[in-house]
Amino acid sequence: QPAVTSSEGVGEATGRSREMLESLLGPGGLVLLRDSVEWEGRSLLKALVRQAALRGERVHVLGCEVSEEEFREGFDPGTYSRLVYHDLFRDPLNWSNTGEALPGGPLGVLRAMCRRTGPGPVTIALDSLSWLLLHLPCTTLCQTLHALSRQDSRPDDSSPVEHVRVLGLLHEELHGPGPVEALSTLAQVEVTLSGTGDQASAHILYRRPQHRPTHKIQWFTILPDFSLNLQGGSPPKSQPHPDPRTHPVDPTTHLTFNLHLSKKEKEAKDSLTLPFQFSSEKQQALLCRGLGQATSHIFYEPDAYDDLDQEDPDDDLDI
Repeated sequence: QPAVTSSEGVGEATGRSREMLESLLGPGGLVLLRDSVEWEGRSLLKALVRQAALRGERVHVLGCEVSEEEFREGFDPGTYSRLVYHDLFRDPLNWSNTGEALPGGPLGVLRAMCRRTGPGPVTIALDSLSWLLLHLPCTTLCQTLHALSRQDSRPDDSSPVEHVRVLGLLHEELHGPGPVEALSTLAQVEVTLSGTGDQASAHILYRRPQHRPTHKIQWFTILPDFSLNLQGGSPPKSQPHPDPRTHPVDPTTHLTFNLHLSKKEKEAKDSLTLPFQFSSEKQQALLCRGLGQATSHIFYEPDAYDDLDQEDPDDDLDI
């Protein structure tokens, strides 16, 4: 596409990019980012973290797969200062016995986030859910995510409702269909990533309360500052929608017989008279015999082994 040169065009593109990120963040709940070997999703996760920080929210990052320095790389000073990083990458099980490991491990950190304090909305970024699934039971993780995304206010006072948003990165190829479907049912927004070249394709599923699920496809490029350059997308569609990585399979291929008839075959089929179908001519021939037409007779001559004794029908069995 041609580059945007005018200031109005740049402002419009920035506005559309911000609008897409805001739609992904939504009012709260779980935002599930599903990536694969073909296309990574950490860049989009960092773009959402940056957008949440620009909104003035506190962002808690549970880092499990990459170091804190690698995750913070590329953020502007404003975003950098708003991150509260919980490092599980360096020493998750406290094997070095330095006292720097987080108490209670990953589950203790997640439960501590459930008992958070302080006013204002909060965004929690989990990098990644796949690492947590390898160290925690799926049911325990789902219950903790449900408690995180459903907390509306602090239990110790009557503070106003505060939105808690959970951004979860999931490498879906590492897990079976059971854990993936369980996490999918908890998500208010589900993003499945793919792409070609340097352009990413996001298949977005929105699940809004009291609304029908909607599906949208968006093409974009992630810039070095973790802003998005949109390439256009499709309008939202109602469910159901197919999995973007699942190619439809024709069940009629590679059959030893044909399920469809040609025009000549249909005409031959319609003109065929089946044996059990009686036409008017056949009925007349069977019911109304003509004059002089011979009738059939059965001639029977018993032999020596025929039993004609009606009193003892089993006489020939020699019992």
